[in-house]
Amino acid sequence: MTNLILICDDSPVVHETLGAYLKSEGFPFLSATDGEESLRLWREKDPDLIILDIMMPKLSGIDVMREIRKVSTVPVLMLTARGEEVDRILGLELGADDYIVKPFSPREVVARIKAVLRRKNDPQGESQGAIVRAGKLSVNLAKYEVLYDGKPVICTPKEVEILNLLISHPGQVFDRETILNKVWGYDYFGDTRAVDTQIKRIRHKLPEDPDFSIKTIYGVGYKFEVS
Repeated sequence: MTNLILICDDSPVVHETLGAYLKSEGFPFLSATDGEESLRLWREKDPDLIILDIMMPKLSGIDVMREIRKVSTVPVLMLTARGEEVDRILGLELGADDYIVKPFSPREVVARIKAVLRRKNDPQGESQGAIVRAGKLSVNLAKYEVLYDGKPVICTPKEVEILNLLISHPGQVFDRETILNKVWGYDYFGDTRAVDTQIKRIRHKLPEDPDFSIKTIYGVGYKFEVS
């Protein structure tokens, strides 16, 4: 199945260079040059992945991200300029799957796109196709579905993958680098703060439950603890 990519950036150079690489790799793509057009094309065309610049006219990438995450878990790769660390962290907290710092290599971006879509379309790992459970909580990685007491918990693909990793190994401590490696894969070029922001989002979405919790092991990482 061909995956449709939506590029949201106000720079014609980004669309030309990145579009050329996507075309050579067989990816169809759409282009939006401001925030309002980005939202319109997302709603009308339902892309499989969005490349979203933070700084755009009419609506910022952060505002676009907020609107998307109200109803959708579509993978989003955010583009940031050097020095925009605050915006980058905010983007991750809003549910971006990854971020790319400008100036970037189009080859690197395409590698990231392939890594995200590979996991989305064909999740790998020992728990593939299996449903893992802890009390009222269940994670189905094959469907990218999280349920609590039979009701859906809306999570982004990265949140589902992290939760699946932790719940599949109750009591095991994973350091941030290991989580990055297992969930983002070797194509990820970011830093460990991405893990912290994703864990924060997962904790916020899950109800408090005496049967399980995600514990922080200070100076190391995280573990899923079952009572």
